[in-house]
Amino acid sequence: MAILEVKDIKKSFGKTEVLKGVSFSLNEGEVLSIIGSSGSGKTTLLRCINFLETADSGKITVDGDVIFDGEDHSKKKAKETREKQLKIGLVFQQFNLFPQYNVLDNVTLAVKLKAKERPDYKQNKKQILAEIEEKALKLLSDMGLSDKIRSYPCELSGGQQQRVSIARAMALEPKILFFDEPTSALDPELTGEILKVIRELAKSNMTMVIVTHEMNFAKEVSDYIVFMDDGVIAEEGKAQEIISNPKTERLQAFLSKISD
Repeated sequence: MAILEVKDIKKSFGKTEVLKGVSFSLNEGEVLSIIGSSGSGKTTLLRCINFLETADSGKITVDGDVIFDGEDHSKKKAKETREKQLKIGLVFQQFNLFPQYNVLDNVTLAVKLKAKERPDYKQNKKQILAEIEEKALKLLSDMGLSDKIRSYPCELSGGQQQRVSIARAMALEPKILFFDEPTSALDPELTGEILKVIRELAKSNMTMVIVTHEMNFAKEVSDYIVFMDDGVIAEEGKAQEIISNPKTERLQAFLSKISD
């Protein structure tokens, strides 16, 4: 059974159709990379799945739970919206860390807010907060940031900030982790450390969807690749085959430009 099912998602901004009916599915533990030129609809698709934009129509199912069915999600109850958002984690291009909080607080803030909704929170507050901090410290250790937990974002390199944002997303224990061009704001030297983190997540069977322009990385880490062009999926298939043996002229042209 697929952990993520996206069916016929459409999205327009004014008279401009950005997504013209996008459908795909992903099984638990698999990694899907989405590639394509700027303006092809990649980021808009991720934003619709993560509720940062509301799709005009279609259906999105995560772990058997329908999280979008064509209704205006913004009109639904805030609690219901938040619960559905927690099923998916998103790592942004520009890190989006809170500058006024240190690394540990950035990672634990959303988890602590979620914990306040537990019926036993008041009774077991001290224990619950201690458990949250313990898990956050483990995540930051896995990211190689144990010595940075009291540092602030302005004191970190771009690569370190991106690793904090990955830890923050992981702290909420999402079913699926989404990456929107995770290395686009980094220089080449720092890109390698983020790709290494994502490779390790893939080895741990974390289900991931990655929008990326790193073709060799996509080929190496992904189970499947989707090539988007002009708001539709123009070609899709197993990663090695898509990159090594593209079938459509459009994908052949795209890969040729990337490699130039």
